[in-house]
Amino acid sequence: MNSPIPFNRPYLPGFEKEYVASAIEKRGLSGDHHYTLACNEKLRSLLGVRHAQITTSCTAALEMAAILCNLNPGDEVIVPSYTFVSTVNAFVLRGARPVFVDIRADTLNIDESKIEAAITKRTKAIFVVHYAGVACEMNAIMEIAKRHNIVVVEDAAQAIFSTYHGQTLGSIGDIAALSFHETKNIVCGEGGAVLTNRADFGERCEIVREKGTNRSKFFRGQVDKYTWVDVGSSYLPPDFVAAFLLAQLENHEKIQKERKRVFDRYAKGLAELVDAGVVRRQLCPEHCVANQHIFCLLTDKLETRTALISSLKSKGISAVFHYVSLHSSPMGMQYGYKHGDLPVTEAVSDQLVRLPLFSDLQDVEVDRVIEAVKDFFGK
Repeated sequence: MNSPIPFNRPYLPGFEKEYVASAIEKRGLSGDHHYTLACNEKLRSLLGVRHAQITTSCTAALEMAAILCNLNPGDEVIVPSYTFVSTVNAFVLRGARPVFVDIRADTLNIDESKIEAAITKRTKAIFVVHYAGVACEMNAIMEIAKRHNIVVVEDAAQAIFSTYHGQTLGSIGDIAALSFHETKNIVCGEGGAVLTNRADFGERCEIVREKGTNRSKFFRGQVDKYTWVDVGSSYLPPDFVAAFLLAQLENHEKIQKERKRVFDRYAKGLAELVDAGVVRRQLCPEHCVANQHIFCLLTDKLETRTALISSLKSKGISAVFHYVSLHSSPMGMQYGYKHGDLPVTEAVSDQLVRLPLFSDLQDVEVDRVIEAVKDFFGK
């Protein structure tokens, strides 16, 4: 009997155990020790950003971004409804109101052609989400933001190492957030990072991350004592978590190579169904390079998607759907939204299914999933 195929399995290709043991030996239990600083520098180097600081989670990074945007009660933030709740909670916690915009049916990202119509005098920021590591149309979005003096936050939780016109995602907007949750390409269980190329954001980010104090300057000898200078919270991960993350970052090429192997095998094996119009796939435009974070298919309707997931489960294969649209959720309705407001988002929410994808998924297992999907639609 075939072994079950999970949806995700964290991949440990390097010196995770050794680095964690080393951090413990160095008494690196709190943050901003050797491995934390090494991760920050590694991210700056790999992603080409001026400032990078790891955090306890991507949720924490997004909350920091909302603070840096100076969001207050009554402000509005434009955001896609097809995203994880952390994207919106980050600024709702500051009292700002979400203004949901529909997504594109091809890339599954926020529809840049609908953003400007959603802008009002209360709009302070645009939070974009690079779904599955495929870039939003950042040139158009940044031009709109510049015309209206609006801050752009990139939720790049799924997009590490993806590019747009050769630029790394997370380096284009005013500030960005990454995720290292165990379902992501690079992992440390939980964890995230804040990225920015803005000097003012970089300096303030360091303060917000350290409970609103200038403690980091104190440790660098730039001040003789540290004190409370801004709002903030405890967003700093322990150094042994950073040790695990550094081992992953050092092996990013191997991790990405294996994910690409799996992704490409799915693409080739399921091309027949896509070409026949039985299912469709997310579009990655030619000027974008995605990081193979997710391999998803879109069926014709909810009932087909539900039956497909059930069929795969019966064969020991774990496939899952993704987001339930936020605008039609109980909280979304409190902001005046209802089902039917964003038709593309709602259709994608009903149709999308994600297949297992992780770096040590074997070819024979990928082929099992492909054959199971083909068998379902063959029937």
